Amino acid sequence: MAVKFRDYYAVLGVPRTATADEIKRAYRKLARKKHPDLAPPAERAKATEEFQAINEANEVLSDPDKRAKYDALGPNWKSGMDYSPPPGQGGAAPDIQWEDLDGFSDFFASIFGQASGNTRGRARRGGMRMEFPGADVEAEMPIAAEELLRGGRRRITLGTRELDVEIPVTARDGTVLRLAGQGEQGHGGAPAGDLYLRLRLVPNPRLRVAGDDLELDLPLWPWQAVLGERVRFDTPDGQVVLTIPPNTPAGQRLRLRGRGLKRADQTRGDLYAVIRIEVPEPANAAEREAYEALKRGSQAPHDRPAKG
Repeated sequence: MAVKFRDYYAVLGVPRTATADEIKRAYRKLARKKHPDLAPPAERAKATEEFQAINEANEVLSDPDKRAKYDALGPNWKSGMDYSPPPGQGGAAPDIQWEDLDGFSDFFASIFGQASGNTRGRARRGGMRMEFPGADVEAEMPIAAEELLRGGRRRITLGTRELDVEIPVTARDGTVLRLAGQGEQGHGGAPAGDLYLRLRLVPNPRLRVAGDDLELDLPLWPWQAVLGERVRFDTPDGQVVLTIPPNTPAGQRLRLRGRGLKRADQTRGDLYAVIRIEVPEPANAAEREAYEALKRGSQAPHDRPAKG
């Protein structure tokens, strides 16, 4: 029976303007989703047919020469709308050759029938090697705020492998880094999948990230907040001297421009010093006397409830 012309772009679900990478991604996705081994027994025959169509479409569209002929000639790219087996073959089943392919022999045997000799391996149908690209792997990688600020290289362990991951200075919580070819290995000469690492910010009670900005707590003694003072303040970029205005309340944010996270345009966010009032404990006699004098001389109502 003749084999009707297939729209290979429709088979892979991509537009005719699709790039080579888009075709590759579509094929990988469909090859995993439509694998006959995942289909219920009653639907396996149909799944096998769809899977073969996917491989056929990928074989043509991933080859620049074949794709050019297909785009130019359409249904006639193989010199005719229909394709019939060569004389002498009739409708007989194609010869299946098996080669070593770890763990896939049972699957292919279930599709094409048990072959004699070595049945572990890669199926060849009509001389065409059936390839299975490696699956992509996704994982989360914890990252500290300091690493987002500085970027750089991080070495991670993936199974028995050690990989160097380059962290761009523009990375943020949720950024996905792609390591090409570091996913699961392909079969039959197909390429390996990719590794996708999603960055997850490790909470830090002192150094916090807010968009492109950073926040750092700055502890002050009560008299520093009331009287004002110049204090030394440690930041990720080094120590700075801050002027604390008189009567600075707890929670006040003092901005240090251009000391936050780096942006794609080479500018930086800001760093905010968040005032936190520390109370000496326990207070000695002199300190208690000073606080008593402050209480007596304060104009603030003593019965005012504390702010929560």
